[in-house]
Amino acid sequence: MRAFDYVRPDTEDEALALLAEPGTSALAGGTNLVDLMRLGVARPERVVDVDRLGSTEVVERDGSLWIGAGVRNSDLAAHPVVRERLPALSRALLAAASGQLRNRASTGGNLLQRTRCVYFMDPTKPCNKREPGTGCPAVDGLSRDLAVLGHSEHCIATHPGDMSVALVALEAVVHVRTAEGDLSIPAVDFHRLPGDEPHRDTNLPAGALVTAVEVPLTPLAGRSTYRKARDRRSFAFGLVTVAAALTVEDGVVADVRLVLGSVAHKPWRATVAEDAIRGRAASGSVFDDAVRAELAAARPTDQNAFKVELARRLSVATLHELAGGRA
Repeated sequence: MRAFDYVRPDTEDEALALLAEPGTSALAGGTNLVDLMRLGVARPERVVDVDRLGSTEVVERDGSLWIGAGVRNSDLAAHPVVRERLPALSRALLAAASGQLRNRASTGGNLLQRTRCVYFMDPTKPCNKREPGTGCPAVDGLSRDLAVLGHSEHCIATHPGDMSVALVALEAVVHVRTAEGDLSIPAVDFHRLPGDEPHRDTNLPAGALVTAVEVPLTPLAGRSTYRKARDRRSFAFGLVTVAAALTVEDGVVADVRLVLGSVAHKPWRATVAEDAIRGRAASGSVFDDAVRAELAAARPTDQNAFKVELARRLSVATLHELAGGRA
């Protein structure tokens, strides 16, 4: 790890001024940035510690739950309102990392974690995400864990998070502060597909601070869940994850949300499947046909083609569970 300056500002305004300078990175819980710095993947000249600036409050307001950027993942997962009225979020958080890491990881920092693609994590290898223009060796290389949807010739990395997948399904909004003022970014638009700018993980403006996440407390959110398929049961990133919410009235799907994780550069909102399910009978065949239609756009490699079938089975099983086990 090369030498760097460490600054601990007293106010958000001071932090924003520091983050506006080139070569500066924000530090919250440190569960991702510190690892990247140790590997030589991240090489900031200055680290700005914003950890104590983030709110640690979780409050109900105007029909939503407002979660401060400084709330620890473990605290959020255990919060009674989250457990009872946003079950997908609680389950996603508990499926992530280890207990020790959840005790440190913050809500704001979790949103900004970077891919675990082996080429990105190895500074001796070329990587368009780490060094734009150097190429994407994963396209013809080790790709078992990488994207099958929405990728480009420039990058087939996946977003590694669990929390973000649930937040998209729950139609959360990320609140951000910049030097020019406050912004609100829907969770579905917070992360981005790689296109020809794979080094950009999110649509967060440069130098901005995440201040809070707002999650609507709707009846649909209360009928949500999260499932994760991975190589081992703990401390492992997902091969495919699913966040879903479903309400059924008289055997017919009144509303549905379906989001896939670990299959794309961002949490993948499965709108094709949702449109095919909404207003139809809550049956396994309807779910299966809808998910197949969604996954028709998949472009897997030889190494990760299994993810398409895994995503289909996990999605259908999750929807089936939410529908009350209807055949």
